[in-house]
Amino acid sequence: MAKAQAAGTVGARLDVRSGARYWTVPVIRAALALIPAAVITFTADHAAQFGLLVFGAFALAGGLLLAGLSWRTLGDPRERMLFAVQGAVGVVAGALALALNGGGLGFFLYLVSVWAAVTGFLELYSGVRVRGRSASSRDWMLVGGLTAGLSLAFLLLPPNAVVAVGLFGAYLVILGVYLVIAGLSLKWAPTDEPAPASVPNDLDPS
Repeated sequence: MAKAQAAGTVGARLDVRSGARYWTVPVIRAALALIPAAVITFTADHAAQFGLLVFGAFALAGGLLLAGLSWRTLGDPRERMLFAVQGAVGVVAGALALALNGGGLGFFLYLVSVWAAVTGFLELYSGVRVRGRSASSRDWMLVGGLTAGLSLAFLLLPPNAVVAVGLFGAYLVILGVYLVIAGLSLKWAPTDEPAPASVPNDLDPS
């Protein structure tokens, strides 16, 4: 019993400490989303090739930073692994988009849909897995749901480059704004460590 209580206390402390460090990750992710969102907004030519170039740069840079920063700031080994896989998917998708930027509208729709479905599910699962135990769980679930929703929207879209690139830009704006709020909320959240649980002494008289 005492070992279980001690383990719970240590786990809570690790979560508090990792949460105190993790706030930088959503803020950096927000910046990486808002920069390409601005590029899309102020560029008139929303061709499929332009969409692939913007998506490729976003997915590649975001995947590298997400995997690296999450590995350094998260305390749970399983969460670190999930975000490392999510980052790797982003790197692969981004590299493909940049290397094959002349692939056309069909390739753009397919690549973004697959990327959004896989990474959205992984982030959603990460949030559900630690729900009630991590301050970041709600943010992960919402971001995962938003990204998975982008995949569904791309599957249901009419094959139009202007609409597809514009929708991707809108997704980046929503993602960036939300992640800024999420990161600052984590930074300003109370970080007092929980008091250690008292361990009953079996030698105390009844």
